[in-house]
Amino acid sequence: MSETLTERRMVKTHLPSALERALLCARVADQNKASNILVLDMRRLTPLYDFMVLVTGQSRRQLHALVEEIDAAMRSVGDQRIGLEGYETGKWIIEDYGDVVVHIFDPPTREYYGLEHLWADAPQVPWQIANGQA
Repeated sequence: MSETLTERRMVKTHLPSALERALLCARVADQNKASNILVLDMRRLTPLYDFMVLVTGQSRRQLHALVEEIDAAMRSVGDQRIGLEGYETGKWIIEDYGDVVVHIFDPPTREYYGLEHLWADAPQVPWQIANGQA
């Protein structure tokens, strides 16, 4: 029997906060050589999720590795991915963790869609400082 959304949300009450998990995703992306990493605070702009993490990888293989490494890190803190889109094409992959959504792009796709410009009103979270990096 599969879990209901309510059951999944009950489990998430024992997780680190959405902010902490978004920062974890950014840190893991950085450790895996992603570039142009942004964490956007979406809480005042959409009821769908709290944080959006945007990262760029240089190849389809790197995008796939980023997906796997981010998912492993999120599972290690008790989170479970509820959606994955774009993995097969490897140009724009979306990992959905409910209150944290991770967008992993190749460079041309990131530039073309410009989500950071579309969501320019979202405050950027300084993830390097939050992770003790200068």
